[in-house]
Amino acid sequence: MTNYRSDAQRRRLSILDAAVELLNAPTDPSLETIAAAAGVTRQTVYAHFPSREVLLAAALDRVTGAAMAELDAVDLDAGPATDALLRLLDASARVAAQHRLLFRRATAVPVTAARDQERHEPVAARLNRVIARGQRSGEFDDRLPADWLATLTIRIGHAAAEEADAGRMSRAEADAALRISLLRLLGASSPDEQ
Repeated sequence: MTNYRSDAQRRRLSILDAAVELLNAPTDPSLETIAAAAGVTRQTVYAHFPSREVLLAAALDRVTGAAMAELDAVDLDAGPATDALLRLLDASARVAAQHRLLFRRATAVPVTAARDQERHEPVAARLNRVIARGQRSGEFDDRLPADWLATLTIRIGHAAAEEADAGRMSRAEADAALRISLLRLLGASSPDEQ
């Protein structure tokens, strides 16, 4: 029984690896294409992931888990909170750039508010930590709750990405607009003004 489970786990991981790669490519792959890339049949894909949406969610979860390791490398306690926030935004932008099409496909699939909150919780927790630190130090306005400001930060980040994806702003313009908007929202001065 143990060999069967380990084989099934290997097949599942192989499917996820193929899904992460192919769902992040410009062409929208079929489940047959993902199955072939994973070296399994379409039926095997369905045995592990009953629908394309479930597979897409699992691929997103896998990428999110790996992305958290990159965000954890950001020292959120070093230096001014403004600098820590900007380092966190830079790391998030790098992660988003690596998996832009996968994220775009995943956000096109409707999810419950609870699932959306669950997906964003790891990032929200890090943002909340930096924002609360900035509020305690006086760098950020403390009239609004840190968790509310973290939620707004995520939403504004999504808006910036959507503007760039739609071609209404370049990536550089969207990144600059995000930084300026967040610093104003938080009542912080930019590092250039300090």
